[in-house]
Amino acid sequence: MRTLRIGSGAGYSGDRIEPAVELAMHGKLDYLVFECLAERTIALAQAARLKDPGAGYDPLLTTRMRAVLPACRANKVRIVTNMGAANPLSAAEATRAIARELGLAGLKVAAVTGDDVLAAVRTPQYELDIGGTVNELGNRIVSANAYLGGASIAQALALGADVVITGRAADPSLFLGPLLHEFGWALDDWPLLGKGILAGHLLECAGQITGGYFADPGRKDVEGLARLGFPIGEVRQDGDLVITKVAGSGGQVTAATVKEQLLYEIHDPARYVQPDVIADFSQVRIDEVGQDRVHVTGAGGVSKTGQLKVSVGYVDSYIGEGQMSYAGPGAVARGKLACDIVRERLALTGVKLTELRSDLIGVSALHGEGRSESPDPYDVRIRIAGRAETLAEAARVGEEVETLYTNGPAGGGGAWKSAREVIAVASTLIPETQVSTSVRIFEA
Repeated sequence: MRTLRIGSGAGYSGDRIEPAVELAMHGKLDYLVFECLAERTIALAQAARLKDPGAGYDPLLTTRMRAVLPACRANKVRIVTNMGAANPLSAAEATRAIARELGLAGLKVAAVTGDDVLAAVRTPQYELDIGGTVNELGNRIVSANAYLGGASIAQALALGADVVITGRAADPSLFLGPLLHEFGWALDDWPLLGKGILAGHLLECAGQITGGYFADPGRKDVEGLARLGFPIGEVRQDGDLVITKVAGSGGQVTAATVKEQLLYEIHDPARYVQPDVIADFSQVRIDEVGQDRVHVTGAGGVSKTGQLKVSVGYVDSYIGEGQMSYAGPGAVARGKLACDIVRERLALTGVKLTELRSDLIGVSALHGEGRSESPDPYDVRIRIAGRAETLAEAARVGEEVETLYTNGPAGGGGAWKSAREVIAVASTLIPETQVSTSVRIFEA
């Protein structure tokens, strides 16, 4: 029975690149998947594309491709990624240019489009999970992207793509796509699709399952985190799965690391709703079968809903922030006084804020007042943040913190301020029949 080896090259946009290179060179892979698109990331990418039509894809795409393309081509490893973000076509063109630059003639890069459904959901019937409708967001809306399944990725691979670049796709579907293509699984074989989604779910966060986020010194010790190895899924044609990593790399693959990742972002384990299938993880069995080798079985699935989740990005508000440090005897008292002064100043000068908070970082910011059993620290840093309806009003928060330099209390230093737009995310559902995907091939 055939087995496919799929490596996870990234678990988020800013992830390390060296583990992916290690996988490409030494992982003996069939596929290398980069999952780089969080819920808010694509809205930020859409905002970037509005400013520059050629932008909007992952900022590390070119760096990653330069790093892994030579080894992937040499070892016949195909790449699947959602680094296309808001602009898969430009991402594919950039990848083709890199391939030409590296002398990788004939490399085929596919761009999968169709997830951008902004025009389709700008109607009163699309209700948001936060209340109201998409249409009521008006000109505050930035993006609306549907979570695509694995079928369009499989289609791109069937067209001969060496690299497949998508926009918004469900994270596990990035891994399911190659399984659909290689094994010929039917799009209505729900038990098999559920097994494929389990494999994708376990691999999608890269270093989380090899001990990264798992590590907790003294309770869950993990060696070699500075050179953490990213995971490999050995997926059999019947859906059986072994999670492992490159021999000699840092981290670990154990039943415990796999169980923690299995539970990640799961609400009802018997109904993990995805665009391809409703997966059932309730009967999953996890067994260690060797050093850094964990066997995973027992997933299932039932018919998909026929609806796709749509992530809607919109301008929510603006946040202004200011920080200042105080050191020496009485640092906490001076920090508290500084916060009181800024709060009073913002009120006196009529700054229009919808929300305001102040923290003594290291004293109260994490656990609230009265939670520290230690004596007053020698130094503290105040952080004051306010939410406003305009950028100009938000900026006044940091400006008031900066004035503490000479207006008291004594000994403030290291002032910092910022004001920024806040892109928030809400969700709606769209019938799958309203979403049309397409694949375009770029050849180096």
